[in-house]
Amino acid sequence: MYLSIIIPSYKGASTLNNQLPGFIEYLKSLKTDFEIIIVDDGSDDSGKTAAVAKKHNCIFYGNVINEGKGSAVRKGMQLATGQYRIFTDVDIPFEFDAFSRFLQYLDTKEFDVVVGDRTLPGSSYFAEIPALRKVGSNIFSFIVGRFVAGGHFDTQCGMKGFKADVANDLFSISTIDGFAFDVELLYISLKRNYDIKRLPVVLRCQEGSTVNVLRHGLGMLIDLYNIKWNHIQGRYKKQAAQ
Repeated sequence: MYLSIIIPSYKGASTLNNQLPGFIEYLKSLKTDFEIIIVDDGSDDSGKTAAVAKKHNCIFYGNVINEGKGSAVRKGMQLATGQYRIFTDVDIPFEFDAFSRFLQYLDTKEFDVVVGDRTLPGSSYFAEIPALRKVGSNIFSFIVGRFVAGGHFDTQCGMKGFKADVANDLFSISTIDGFAFDVELLYISLKRNYDIKRLPVVLRCQEGSTVNVLRHGLGMLIDLYNIKWNHIQGRYKKQAAQ
């Protein structure tokens, strides 16, 4: 398998049903083999997400309970078989050509990790989202930049890609199940000295977001502390070869 797409979902059956047809047609136009893995994070939807996945010939996995976006993406990455693996949000929010650009930098240019960055020139995102969410994102990014990721990344952009071996490494030791899992992935990548490429992204649509700035904000800050603590405890160190 060349490409694996992982889509975490929570009560996202309707959104998936709207967005998958056009996305699948785009992937077919790339003339390569691909798989789409939908991981439902414990939605109580009477099997609607599983039905949508089956309708569109996607692989489906369901968490028994709601564990968090990080857990859903991790499960999807562990199921993936592609040489290159990209996860994105349930509404597939960015212009589809971003996927071919991600693949170009992962495959042809041999970067280990490629991340969308909504702050780069050429991006279009923050002008299109609600003011409260924009403020919350900016505050979180400021804290992350100063204390965790060195100020270089828009950590919360909902599109990131990895080579298979890098994905296997990162997701085998990542621990954060909530929305701050992106920060942990980049933190470990930086500690591993992986080559990371940032690319601009253009917002295509926005529906079905489950992020609540006030409700999830405190949990994300706690997760940042846990990331630093994990590092201090040596949980992100590479194991010596046997």
